[in-house]
Amino acid sequence: MPADNHASDGARTSPQDAPSPAPYTQPMLPILYSFRRCPYAIRARSAVVASGIAVELREIVLRDNPAAMLAASPKGTVPVLVLPDGRVIDQSLAIMHWALATADPLDWLTGKDADLIATNDGAFKHHLDRYKYADRHGTDPLEHRAAATAILADLDTRLAATGHLAGPRVTLTDIAILPFVRQFAQTDRGWFDTLPLPALHDWLGRYLASPLFAAVMPKFAPWQPGAPTVIFPT
Repeated sequence: MPADNHASDGARTSPQDAPSPAPYTQPMLPILYSFRRCPYAIRARSAVVASGIAVELREIVLRDNPAAMLAASPKGTVPVLVLPDGRVIDQSLAIMHWALATADPLDWLTGKDADLIATNDGAFKHHLDRYKYADRHGTDPLEHRAAATAILADLDTRLAATGHLAGPRVTLTDIAILPFVRQFAQTDRGWFDTLPLPALHDWLGRYLASPLFAAVMPKFAPWQPGAPTVIFPT
């Protein structure tokens, strides 16, 4: 019988001739531009930690925003999340929702009080900025401190009832607001500690002593192109 001349695509190969498998490459991680002390960035990092997702963290210097961040989000504020598919999320609450929609093992999303968060991001932040940065805004810091304190008194009443802002445990509402209360407290900690708001003090103290807060506050060197990749959480 004649030999089979219907070989497929050329000469047969021996195992020694087989191509080597492609080298393994680490899947691209989402990139999170952040600034350690910014309350918006803190709450975004907190949701990333709570979700268990890993990101590449790029710490920035606010006075010298990197070109790569500005190309992704020209508004020039943190946090900015660049996803592997090229999508950009540059609002902190949206980053929180993205992370928790991916994984929410602590069930934070069940405790979302949109009105309370809006008051924090609106009226409270307005007064906080004009208290902390009075020279920049040309304002009376004591007037705005008093207005912000009135909002904190409302939080204290709520906290006295349940221990947290949206029920008996930590949820998205607490974590969305706590970094701003921390910033207010740090502006004049001696005075803040005298405020007759015991439930608020307890709530803030528990947060500052928590493993979550420790996990979101390590210090990183400012990112530069070509710098080693920082995986977060560490």
